[in-house]
Amino acid sequence: MPDVGELTPIWLLVGILAASVAVALLTRRRALPSSVVLVLVGLAVALIGPSLGFPISPPVSPDVLLAIVLPGLVFEAAFRTDLDVLRPSAGWIVLLGIPGVVVVAGIVAIILAAAAGLTLAEAFVVGAMVAATDPAAVLAAFRRLPVPARLATTVEMESLVNDGTGIALFALALELLSGGGSAGMASVEFVLIVVGSLAVGVIAGAGAARLVRVVDDHLVELTITIVLAYGTYLVADAFGGSGVIATLAAAATFGAGARRVLTERARESIDDVWELVAFLLTAGVFLLVGVSITPGALIHAAGPISIGIVAVVASRAIVVYGLLGGAARLAAARRPEVGMPIGWLHVLFWAGLRGAVSVALALSLPADLPNRDLLQGITFGIVLFTLLVQGTTIPWVVRASGAARPTSPG
Repeated sequence: MPDVGELTPIWLLVGILAASVAVALLTRRRALPSSVVLVLVGLAVALIGPSLGFPISPPVSPDVLLAIVLPGLVFEAAFRTDLDVLRPSAGWIVLLGIPGVVVVAGIVAIILAAAAGLTLAEAFVVGAMVAATDPAAVLAAFRRLPVPARLATTVEMESLVNDGTGIALFALALELLSGGGSAGMASVEFVLIVVGSLAVGVIAGAGAARLVRVVDDHLVELTITIVLAYGTYLVADAFGGSGVIATLAAAATFGAGARRVLTERARESIDDVWELVAFLLTAGVFLLVGVSITPGALIHAAGPISIGIVAVVASRAIVVYGLLGGAARLAAARRPEVGMPIGWLHVLFWAGLRGAVSVALALSLPADLPNRDLLQGITFGIVLFTLLVQGTTIPWVVRASGAARPTSPG
């Protein structure tokens, strides 16, 4: 008989599958997003698991976890995105996903440093960890409401871009915290990471698109997409780039160049397999979020968490209403079709949930980092607030803003 410990990953996979099915059945006719319920299940496991002898720590390190989860989620979303829907919002997505993330991280850092007793470097690490959004709960609500495709695409694609930006920013923030470099050098390095990662992704995606032109076996074509998604991430990461940005660029390039030449069976196989992969990864990630957030960490950091929540909400408002809203008004003066209705801005503001990436980055903080528990607690508290408060009220915001009306543009 094999040792039970050796089979822990299998038990974990079966548990994730069972929990996913149970939660899907529970929430299919209710307004509560399944991702929020999965977080609550994870919290329950974290509370009662140790007393029942359940292992609650993930069997892999946070870095490995990111390498398993992010390429799958990013590739699936980017590959199936309709470029005709994406094109009018591409500028807004880039604006939110790159400079928007930097602005959020900077504002959160300044507020935490001024009001929570953290050093500016420590506060910037927290800002980088909570700068990226996670739209899973929001998109679950969108499926129950007649939301314009352009708005839904903007919310989803923003999160893919800002995941890559946030992770790159986090690495630079840790470097600054350890005293290794200046703000000026960090800025140059950040730009090089983004540009280099985009180049890696575009080259890999174009190469894969050319390769499938000479293949007519749907299994081989499906395998090429798996190699592309995870291989691009690993290559970019190995060279110090952003695996998320590289995978995003690879998926978009591949989708644009290969969808027309893929066999119909290959397209169906790729869509079905990647949809299943994304479903399982999303379920596992939100269970992990709940398991990772311990009551002790939240209690210890209660004061700074409150300040951090205010900082995150305020910075999101500045980015959405100030940065994006101002740019949208200027653009609409020349091209009305690319304007951004005020109702959409309300939805984008409240859709700024934080989730799996923030938790994984917090778990990956070096063990010898001063105030590590406090920085983790602040991050966990912010994530929990956005999921449980914003995640459960986003349907109301969509309806109240008028964004759910079929007459909305897009």
